[in-house]
Amino acid sequence: MLIGALLVLTWLVLLVRYPGKALPLSAAAFFGLLLVTSWVIWQQSRETQQLARIQLRLDYAPERCPANRPLGLVVQNASDASLLTLRWQIAAYRPGDSVNLAEYTYESPRYRGPGKLLPGATWQDCLPLPTLRSGYRASTLEFRVERLQGTFAD
Repeated sequence: MLIGALLVLTWLVLLVRYPGKALPLSAAAFFGLLLVTSWVIWQQSRETQQLARIQLRLDYAPERCPANRPLGLVVQNASDASLLTLRWQIAAYRPGDSVNLAEYTYESPRYRGPGKLLPGATWQDCLPLPTLRSGYRASTLEFRVERLQGTFAD
């Protein structure tokens, strides 16, 4: 923080003392910073739009999944780019309630996707339950995917 303040102060002194030399350099640096910032914002918005087109269905399915992995997950890539990585957290709610009953601890499961998923492709898997607060049964809860993060091929 102190170094940043010193750099700004130095730049201001140079701008006041040598405006003919410092002003063109400052304008070029500002334009470069503006260019990089706009590129980063564009990349983030593109990734957000592509993540919005990833469809995830999650349900408690002990009849079709093993006992230690009772959550059924279906991921469909409806975007126009290949999905390279996908990570998320699973939240648990009582129907009609907004309090997340999943506890996130160091030992909580980490949920990751299939790796490369081509546009239009579907992937299915069974997942372990998140750690639930005591007193709640998984069969009475709704499970939702939250904090979805991913990367796509260009």
